[in-house]
This record gives sequence, structure tokens and C-alpha cells, in this order.
Amino acid sequence: MRIGICAPSTPFTREDATRVRALAATSHPRTELVFADQCFAEAGHFAGLDVERLAAFVDMADDPDLDCVWFARGGYGACRIAADAIAALGPAARDKLYIGYSDAGNMLAALYGAGFEHVSHGPMPADIRREGGEAAITRALDWICTRDPAALEPSLLANQKYAAFNVVTLGMLLGTRIAPDLSRHVLMIEEVSEHLYAFDRAFFHLSEALRDAKLTGIALGRVSDVKENDREFGHDAEAIARFWCARSGIEFLGPADIGHDAANHVVPFGTFSG
Repeated sequence: MRIGICAPSTPFTREDATRVRALAATSHPRTELVFADQCFAEAGHFAGLDVERLAAFVDMADDPDLDCVWFARGGYGACRIAADAIAALGPAARDKLYIGYSDAGNMLAALYGAGFEHVSHGPMPADIRREGGEAAITRALDWICTRDPAALEPSLLANQKYAAFNVVTLGMLLGTRIAPDLSRHVLMIEEVSEHLYAFDRAFFHLSEALRDAKLTGIALGRVSDVKENDREFGHDAEAIARFWCARSGIEFLGPADIGHDAANHVVPFGTFSG
């Protein structure tokens, strides 16, 4: 198993790459991690210029000797290259697994919308920085290497369609050319580092944009590291989700075991085979 790692958003560090390699060597010794040099580039906020991030992703996706493209971390930047990346991919790219979350959701959305069949929301190398992050890295590798069902979000049901995003990323890409068709999907969502009023505003947009999408429903992952405001918002994340689901006629399905934390579980996009 050879896993290519690129950074379509923000930079990774060589020190963290060394830690991830060391962990993988112990937990999955038959797996080779191939970090693109682009992961360590810096161009202002981004892991290299747009053209560099685009080229690194396309090169790895089109490399027939790689089995998976694993996105190094989120941040911001993937939306700037996602559409061009899909247009540039060759046939070999369709055989791979793609995995990440957060801002990498832009890449997952574009790939899934273009008919790529092996797309998963799940932990990334940057999770090595989290408390307990080794478990997240191992969980992702378990899914990548053996499709271990223990890595999966536990509520997944056979023959049901799924997709997973954080709220702000999904809200920003809805209505764009990289937005996938989410009809008849269970949509799992989560968020991090937002004020509750901002989460409410983003949920308003998301629920209105998906009002006619015939979603099976929305499940709520963890909403963490909520920023303090100068006054209490008065509703927690679940109450916000229930409110906008009810207003939009979307069924609220309860909790999902995903989030910006070490407990983040894998959600494969599309019809779950069980």
C-alpha cells in the first residue's frame, strides 16, 4: 500500500510528517507514506501557490503506483484549485481512495460530484497534533489499508447514501460547480472554532440551499471550540440544527461521531455497502 499525501490548503511540517511516518511504520509496517514536497511549501497562507498545490494533487491522483491520496490538513485554500483539479485528472485517478475533512471537503465534494467512487471523510495527518491524535491517524490508516469497519462512523446503515462535511465549508460550496448532488443522502455535519451565531447563520444557508434536495436527513457531529461572544446566543448547536431542519422540512437524525477531534470517524461518500 502506497499512500500519497498532498496539501491542497495550508502547509504541513516536516517534523509532523516524521511523526506520522514513525507511527505508520509501527501500526501499518507494509504501508509507505509518500509526502509531496509541496506539503512543506509556504506562500502566504497557503501550502504553495495555487499552481503548485494543483500540480501536486494531480500528479499524485494520476500516479498509478499510488493507492490513495490522503489530504495532509485543512485550513483554507482547496476551493481555489478543486474545479481545475477535477478537469485535469486522468483515468488512473478514479481507482484511488481520497480521504480528508475540514477544508479538504472542497476536494471531496468535487471528486464525488464528478463520479469518483472512493471518497471518504476521515482523519488527516495533521491530527497527529491533537491530544490522542495517534488514534485518529491509526483509524484513518485502518480504513485506507484494510477497510476496517471499526474505523467507520457507527450509525452507518447498508444501502443508505452518505456524505459528510463541516457546515461552513459545505455552505460555501453549495451553488458552485463543485457541489455534489446530495439527494437521498444522510448528510453528517460538524464544525469547529465558530461563534454560535455564525453556526446558526451558516446552518440557515445550508438548510435553505438543501430544502429541495430530498435529503434523507441531517445528523449532527461535534461542534467544538465554540468562540465566546459578548452575549450568549441562547441556543446550543443541537437546538440550532433542530430549528433549521424543522424550518426546512429536513429530518433531524440525531448525533454523528465526527468532528475536528481525535475521535473523528470515517464516513464513505455514496451508498454504504455495509
